[in-house]
Amino acid sequence: MIRVLFVCTGNTCRSPMAEAILKHKNLKNLEIKSAGVYAMDGSPASNNALEVLSENGMDFNHSSSLLNKELIDWATYIFTMTSAHKNIIVSQFPTSKGKTYTLKEFATSTMNGDVTDPYGGSVEVYRETYAELEALLEKMIEKLK
Repeated sequence: MIRVLFVCTGNTCRSPMAEAILKHKNLKNLEIKSAGVYAMDGSPASNNALEVLSENGMDFNHSSSLLNKELIDWATYIFTMTSAHKNIIVSQFPTSKGKTYTLKEFATSTMNGDVTDPYGGSVEVYRETYAELEALLEKMIEKLK
């Protein structure tokens, strides 16, 4: 069983969208969760994130989680939305170093680039982030096989 943890800042936009997209693919032998480095436990996903997921046939019920040691230990892979998130995780949880990557780094083998943060943006900005995540997740799945 491969356990994938997506991490962003507040766990209301990018990481829940990535979680929903990957769960929607119904891949066997894959467990998926998400969290945020500065999340408040129990917040819903943003309205625009939920709208874009719904437009793509995904009904997703989400409650944000603050990243913690239990989630770090649970995960086989930790995929962050930015290099700053990755740096925070590795400094707070040194045991995560060998399994923590930015999503772009893992999916595209490039060390540069963050997933665009749609927070506070229009639904169109969220659609662009959704498309970016969808493309990166397809590449990530190929590498996990």
